[in-house]
Amino acid sequence: MLKNRGTELIETERLILRRFVPEDAKNFYDNVGSDFEVAKYVIWDVHKNIDVTKKLLEKWIASYDDPNKYKWAIELKENKEVVGSIDCVNLSVKYATCEVGYVLSSKYWNKGYMTETLKAVIGYLFEEGFKTIYAEYMSLNPASGRVMEKAGMKYEGTLKRRIIDKVSGKYDDLLSYSIFNE
Repeated sequence: MLKNRGTELIETERLILRRFVPEDAKNFYDNVGSDFEVAKYVIWDVHKNIDVTKKLLEKWIASYDDPNKYKWAIELKENKEVVGSIDCVNLSVKYATCEVGYVLSSKYWNKGYMTETLKAVIGYLFEEGFKTIYAEYMSLNPASGRVMEKAGMKYEGTLKRRIIDKVSGKYDDLLSYSIFNE
């Protein structure tokens, strides 16, 4: 049984994971929404302008009324800058499972921030009552797989030709990882 607390504040050594607020639009646009390196590995396109980001944040903020919505802004403690997000998608209350998706500004890659974030969110979701948490990444982005492994997730399999690489226009594989609350 899930506790249904939704998105609550999580603090780690270097990060604050919290609900988005409208004032995050500029940071999120500058660091994530307009980042072509990030957009290569996600299903959405680079935001054309900050208005796209503002509308997206409005939608996310409105979703916080639903206790089954989990969506965190990733804020650096050192400078209060929002550098990414992490959320649960494909959530099943019946089976206590969810998929975790995340993005981080390419300026902050390879610094351990995403691993720190994912570990904290997995811990929170297990406390919420989730039994299985899974995530997928494009084979062209093996760094995301390393994040999953460092967070304790295990490789489950490869979903062949499940996504189209925006750069080459060719099909790419998705690799699936999961972790269980036993």
